Amino acid sequence: MRLRILFSKSGGLRYTGHLDLHSTWERTVRRAGLPLAYTQGFHPGPRLQIASALPLGFIGRAEIVDVWLDETRLEAGPWDFRKALQSGAPPGLDILSAEQVDEHSPALQTQVAAAEYLVTLLDPVDPAGLANAIAGLLAAASLPREWRKKTYDLRPLIETLSPDPTIPPRQDGSGLVIHMQLAAREGATGRPDEVLSALGIPPEAARVERLRLILKDG
Repeated sequence: MRLRILFSKSGGLRYTGHLDLHSTWERTVRRAGLPLAYTQGFHPGPRLQIASALPLGFIGRAEIVDVWLDETRLEAGPWDFRKALQSGAPPGLDILSAEQVDEHSPALQTQVAAAEYLVTLLDPVDPAGLANAIAGLLAAASLPREWRKKTYDLRPLIETLSPDPTIPPRQDGSGLVIHMQLAAREGATGRPDEVLSALGIPPEAARVERLRLILKDG
């Protein structure tokens, strides 16, 4: 049985790395009393797939993980998988939904098409200057960037980019909010820190929340 779980990752858990998050999920499923399925071979591992790695420190509002259960060891239902998983989850891991999906559908990581982000700027920024910088970025024919010693074009990965006019800045000019929707493609994925750098904003001067992941099947 393959469960697709929608969850949020916040609080202290946002400082848990991607590999450690796999271990967190393994413990959560065990504590929920659910029989996690394992791969075959000399080094069996838990059968779970996290849709997309969330950079350290980012808040995830609607992350996705697929978990396989061993139906031969699953007690007769009915099961409320969301409630069971929440009972085994650590602080900062909130289970939003859990539903069964096709066991043989493609790997979850290959189905991510884009991600939507909300970025709050922590330092004072001139709203008009920010709007002009965003307009310049969107008007650019290309935005060559380098990531892990490889060059790529950031521009086609920016699907939407706009300041939020409904959230006024604080008196000191901080607190401006930017919405981004960035594409995930084979060999290149849009990163909010790279967009911020292209805007001339230090990535460490922002709080980033990933609002949702957009899958190819909608």
